[in-house]
Formats: sequence, structure tokens, C-alpha cells
Amino acid sequence: MKVQIPNYDISYFDEYHQEGLLVSRFGSYARKHQHLHKAHRHSFYHLVFFLQAAGSHTIDFVNYPLQDGVMYFMAPGQVHSWSFDGEPEGYIVNFPADYYSRFLQNTAYLEQFGVFDADSGKQVIQVDQPMQQKLSSLFEEMLAESKEPGAFHADLVRILLMEVCIWASRLSGIVSESNPSYGQRLLKNFRALIDRHFREQKFPHQYASQLYITPNHLNALCNELTGKSAGTLIRERCLLEAKRMLVNADTSISAIAEALAFTDQSYFGRFFKRHEGISPEKFRKKLQQQTHG
Repeated sequence: MKVQIPNYDISYFDEYHQEGLLVSRFGSYARKHQHLHKAHRHSFYHLVFFLQAAGSHTIDFVNYPLQDGVMYFMAPGQVHSWSFDGEPEGYIVNFPADYYSRFLQNTAYLEQFGVFDADSGKQVIQVDQPMQQKLSSLFEEMLAESKEPGAFHADLVRILLMEVCIWASRLSGIVSESNPSYGQRLLKNFRALIDRHFREQKFPHQYASQLYITPNHLNALCNELTGKSAGTLIRERCLLEAKRMLVNADTSISAIAEALAFTDQSYFGRFFKRHEGISPEKFRKKLQQQTHG
């Protein structure tokens, strides 16, 4: 039996049509959208703050334990699923990628918050008790504005959400610097190029030429700032996209290989197994078993 992993748009939720975003207590959200406990992806930003939770949360095939006082941040395109032990309590906010585009002159404002960056390793944050109280009050204000909107309520909700993101970024310890170094700017541009070209460009020298530096310089920079080589960063992005595509059983392995610009299915299979330790077919079967589980 084929299992199709759904991809949800923000317009799927009734609350979005009313407010331009969804903000809710997590308990009622989880009961209303139980089908979202299974693996799915979405085209919007998604953050959850748990006051009480047990179980596990999988984000892009990495499993995290659910704990009290933990925040989870996800960017558009990521695949995730939940498994709860008991009734969770907390807050959830879903908002579209252009949520701040008409509110702020800096259209890339959200990029400052490393918590939404899948490469940051900071999408899961433990919150201490004093900060839990502070963040809870901000979420409660957002809920209150949604229930009884006053003048400029949409702008106020944006500001409250912005404050949540700022506090979370401070907790993560990776607040973007206002004046990043030359190396940090190069790495950011390299990652942006990878996102655009990883399908057809799989070698460091192809990116180095676009950055006007040598491959050796690029590799040294990546090792210094990430602890990984330039080639590893490219491979990791390609493998992540392959795994995201494999969740959709209606997409053949050969179609995935072609979409990722591999010369043939067998070459893609060898590449995948060499770095993941399992064939694409077995990886897909494992995902389907988890989805049915």
C-alpha cells in the first residue's frame, strides 16, 4: 500500500483566513488535527512551546525527546511528526513566509533568527522557568488579541511574535551579528548557493568560482566555521532533499534520481547507501512502517 506524506499550506487552517496566522493552545490544536501527528511537511513557519509534554518529535528524520519547557522551530519544507505520551500542554504558532514582508522594510528579517535555520542545530531550545513565564505571557497576549481584536491588533500580534523570536534567539546563543565577518558572509552566501543549485552542482569548485575564491579557501572556511568540509555540506543538503522526496511513495526512485541530477538510478542508490548506510528503498519502507505505526 502506498503512503502519501501530505504537504500542508497555511491556507489549510481556518484560523489563518481570520488572522493571517494561526495561534492556539497546543492541546486543543492536537485534538483537532490528530492526523498531523503523522509525518507531514508544510509551506509555512511553525513554532511550538511545550509547557508539559512527553514523547518524541522527529524533524527532518532526527528524533528529539518531548520535554517540559522546550521550544521547537521549523522552517517551510521540513518534514516532521509527533508521538505523545499523555496530553501535551503549550502553544503553537503557524505563519506564512511573507508574514512580515508588508510590515518590515527588511524582507529577510526572519533570517536573523537562527532558530528557524535547519543548519544551525538550534531548532530545539530548552527554556528555564523564569523565561517560560515570560514567553507564556506573550503567547497569552497573542491569544487574547485573536479572541477580542482591538485597534491595530494584527500589528500587535506581529510584534508579540517578533518578541518571542528575539527571546528564543537569545536563548539559543546564535543571534545573528549586525556586522558579520567576511568569513561568515561567505558561508551564508555559500549555503544560499547550495540551496539553489545542489541538484545540478555537487562539487565545491563549482561554488568557489561563484564566490570568487579558490576551492581550498572555501573548504578551509567551511572547516573553520562548521567543522565540516564544503563537499560534506553539499552532500548533506542533497541527502536531505532525497529523504524528503522519499517520503512520497508515489514518486519513483528513478524519478528522484533524475530530479537530483544523478546520471542513473543505480548511481543514486550507491550514493545514498554509502552515506546513509541503507538503500533508498529500505529507507522508504522504514518511513512507511513508522507512518502506519
